[in-house]
Amino acid sequence: MLLLALVTILATTWLAAFALLYAFQPSFIYFPVRTLAATPADAGLAWEDVRLRTADGVALHGWYVPAEPLRGTLLFLHGNAGNISHRLSSLAQFHRLGLATLIVDYRGYGRSEGSPDEAGTYADAHAAWRYLTAERGIDPGRIVVFGRSLGGAVAAELAARTTPAGLIVESAFTSVRAMSRHYYPWLPTALLVRIRYPTLAYLRAIRCPVLVAHSRADEIVPPAFGRELYAAAPGPKWFLELDGGHNDGHLVTGNRYLEALDRFLAQVLPPSP
Repeated sequence: MLLLALVTILATTWLAAFALLYAFQPSFIYFPVRTLAATPADAGLAWEDVRLRTADGVALHGWYVPAEPLRGTLLFLHGNAGNISHRLSSLAQFHRLGLATLIVDYRGYGRSEGSPDEAGTYADAHAAWRYLTAERGIDPGRIVVFGRSLGGAVAAELAARTTPAGLIVESAFTSVRAMSRHYYPWLPTALLVRIRYPTLAYLRAIRCPVLVAHSRADEIVPPAFGRELYAAAPGPKWFLELDGGHNDGHLVTGNRYLEALDRFLAQVLPPSP
């Protein structure tokens, strides 16, 4: 009887954990912050407030940070936590490289309407792309798409369906299912995961140059995932091994990070005639 009771308790606990993770999956993936903590002015950058609307009618908020002289334009798709105001260090780095940058908050983040989901984040990225190419009239061949962490999956999906000059995928996972297997090996992730973000599959469909950056000390996304993403990209492609952790690799790596991005930009954004 004691054994039967123990088995019943374990089975109930397992089923409860399964149901919890399935039902509240978005809460394990998206960590939006509504309040903006700063603006690009706090980093000494000029900026424009941007309002745009997605194909499904959601109003988004972002910033456009110009650069002069202008080398090209970068579309920045950030990770799953915070909002655009927590990315000022990256905006400053891209500005130093001569890039004008558009950074947009996904639905449910910052001052953007709605609540996040996988299809919605893809729609948000496509709205940002349309803003740059249609409203601002920027040649797609002068736009680099950049995605960090979860933004790497969103950026890869966008680049697989458009024609950017290049794609930078930094600290990204191969898929949510692979992340689930890593963190919850005792659960049937094939049944559990309904939010997919299959970055690996999107990278295989890309036909633009790709730079994959990942830290060997990433404590959140296994470094092996970065190597898998690099292997999946058709090429031309480059790999940058970062120093530091998941969230600060672009800072800890220092000048080596900027130099690697500069070399990549030189390949994909040749000087205009």
